[in-house]
Amino acid sequence: MTRDATASATALGLDFGTTNSVVALADGCGGSELVEYAGDDATGAVFRSALCFWEEECAWQGIAHEAGPWAIAEYLQSPLDSRFVQSFKSVAASASFERALIFNRPYRFEDMGRLFLQRLVAHAGGRLDTRPRRVIVGRPVEYAGARPDPELARRRYDAMLEAFGTEIYYVHEPLGAAHSYAARLTEPATILVADFGGGTTDFSIVRVAEPGAPRRCVPLASSGIGIAGDRFDYRIVDRLVLPLLGKGGRYRSFDKLLEIPGGYFADFADWSRLALMRNRRTLDELRRLQRDAVDPEPIGRMIALIEHEQGFPLYDAVGRLKRALSDAEEADFAFRSDGVEISASVRRADFERWIADDLHRVEAAMDAALVRAQAAPETIDRVFLTGGSSMIPAIRALFARRFGRERIATGGELTSIAHGLALIGEEDDPAEWAA
Repeated sequence: MTRDATASATALGLDFGTTNSVVALADGCGGSELVEYAGDDATGAVFRSALCFWEEECAWQGIAHEAGPWAIAEYLQSPLDSRFVQSFKSVAASASFERALIFNRPYRFEDMGRLFLQRLVAHAGGRLDTRPRRVIVGRPVEYAGARPDPELARRRYDAMLEAFGTEIYYVHEPLGAAHSYAARLTEPATILVADFGGGTTDFSIVRVAEPGAPRRCVPLASSGIGIAGDRFDYRIVDRLVLPLLGKGGRYRSFDKLLEIPGGYFADFADWSRLALMRNRRTLDELRRLQRDAVDPEPIGRMIALIEHEQGFPLYDAVGRLKRALSDAEEADFAFRSDGVEISASVRRADFERWIADDLHRVEAAMDAALVRAQAAPETIDRVFLTGGSSMIPAIRALFARRFGRERIATGGELTSIAHGLALIGEEDDPAEWAA
């Protein structure tokens, strides 16, 4: 697609993900093309859903920011003088999250979202400078978090996207992937799409008509659950890291021995708390806890992780282990920072045991979609797996067991949703797909 063609594109698909975001532009001829980013830190069409903030005198209100892979580069250049925020989509539907205080300035979800999109556009090399008429935005079937509020998430998304397009439609993410996969099919089929993202796992069952039909895809049912890649990451942290930071330990309170409060360890599963633990109050509490702990050394490691802003490197090491275990039966976990060194050999079988309960709940969510669609497993002609966590062998084995390997299709794990959302934007009435 040329720059002139980009300027005339009327529909854009935005897959704003918990971990990564992808944009596709409809080509007006029944196809779509990914927007790729340029520069030394670019990672093709995949734009990390992350922000980095740092103090800079000449910046607006003294705080500068970057997004995507450039946010990672800024953070790694000066971790102690910056604040790194990732997976912020996970709090979109949380009423308990009001704002994050970064360098003493409050940022609401929609504030961070607008800053993120501004930098995404800036790094697109001009391909997104012209505001498209239609923007089709992917949203999860079920939002992440305890007691999520979909209406609150919608208001926050609306505020985040108010300057991004003139017509905004929200479509369940697996329906976007269904449109992308339907383009491969040459005959009618009933398909199950399973989208394994960073914060949620979503399912849609769709009937696909023959090529050239007036309406190619007809949704039958959807379901979802707030369990996905971030939860699997936390299972690794819980087993390998938190015991070394004091989880399960005890401290003295007068004449009693009490267990170290679990809230400190829960913070390591939530960016909105982990990213903000580096404050005087929290660190003073941890130092008092370290003084009274039966074994003070693990609490010292936790303090070191927080003081040296090691949240991103820690979860980066966890992600590398998870990906390695998708290719090998055993892999090494290695994390080193000032005051903390963790190394362990992990078997795939152990990781699968750690996430077994999560996978049972994911399978139950899939069954809910089948029940709503009144579809038995044998009536599903194709199963399309998408999203980064769909590459975990235990997940693929789950679908092979239920549907047979011959019915499973994959591909475009990180990009299929954006492609399909752009295709929906080309339809006469995208509102028919709106969630």
